[in-house]
Amino acid sequence: MENESSAVVNVDENIRLVGTAHISRSSADLVREQIADFEPDIVAVELDVDRLQALENPQAFDEETLGSAIKAGKAPLLLFQSLLATQQRKMGLETGEKPGVDLLTAVEEAKQNNLSLSLIDRDVKITLRRVWSKMGFFQKIKVLNALLAPEEDEEIDVDAIAEDSDLISEMMDELRKMVPAAGEVLIDERDEYLASRIRNEASKGKVLAVMGAGHLKGVEEKLLTEPPSEERIDELLAIPKKGVVKKLLPFSLPAVMIGVLAYLVSQGDVEALKESTLTWLSINAAFAAFFVLIVGGHPLSILSAAIASPITSLNPTLAAGWFAGAAQLKFSAPRTKDLQEFLMMDKLRLLFTNRTGKVLMVTVMGNIGSSIGAWIAGPLILGSLF
Repeated sequence: MENESSAVVNVDENIRLVGTAHISRSSADLVREQIADFEPDIVAVELDVDRLQALENPQAFDEETLGSAIKAGKAPLLLFQSLLATQQRKMGLETGEKPGVDLLTAVEEAKQNNLSLSLIDRDVKITLRRVWSKMGFFQKIKVLNALLAPEEDEEIDVDAIAEDSDLISEMMDELRKMVPAAGEVLIDERDEYLASRIRNEASKGKVLAVMGAGHLKGVEEKLLTEPPSEERIDELLAIPKKGVVKKLLPFSLPAVMIGVLAYLVSQGDVEALKESTLTWLSINAAFAAFFVLIVGGHPLSILSAAIASPITSLNPTLAAGWFAGAAQLKFSAPRTKDLQEFLMMDKLRLLFTNRTGKVLMVTVMGNIGSSIGAWIAGPLILGSLF
């Protein structure tokens, strides 16, 4: 049974769903009204611990966090997350609201009314890693192209969108068509997970669940079907493992190149060894340095990429971008202003002008340049020898 608003759905007497726009004051007001009207025991919110902390304390992101991301090889994921968040922040500026105002309102209302609060979304790190690992190369290019596309001067009525279930369904279907893996992980899987968590909470009392309007229909449908098995939930929380080919591919070129160099040493072919070594060093260094240069990397970051690339290309457990990013972080450290500005990033140019964004870009582009250089140098060396 549906409430007067298409953004509110009563699944049964114990579960009410409220679909919101994350950058809408009207949605925040709707949440407040529905909590008062439904009088739930539990307020369930489409958040995980990390996202709640980011909303409540955005200044927690600091230089140490950035450094840890680089060392852990998570710069691409952090950059991807930032690009996704940029779109929401741009819309938030148009409406005059900061992203997540609806979810924060739900959290605050639960605390003020002494209601139980349940964070029912999957860990955002798991979601991002699942979507990134499931997208093929061309799907990733599609997503990046969409995120980096020039802005259109078109006003968006987020409140109208949140109320229009047909339009929301069309938007979700469009995402699935454009990037199937992203649609599956960001929408379908999370619908299933959210529904499972809501069902569990409903066994303890009346639940009012607040979520993005794009999840409303899917979550309702999942709640009206058989609950997923424990095995299925475990699957939704797992990071897809790489196949044998994907695991071995990063080691293939280094193994071949080390084998070739060892063969030349054993044959005593000093001239060929010198020529091959020079080709490997120069091409690897040039591409890594160039890719860091084009995003405005610090001179010492460019030098670090050039020095590291010929070595890291022979060791898949290391990456030239890590060294370039670490140098960028050390010699052009983000100021407090940069960190705060990056957290509120609403323009993609900040990736190139903001010191925090530049650290991420230097790290990612250093890795890309190094990989391209290695795959160009390797075949050139083999072609010259055989």
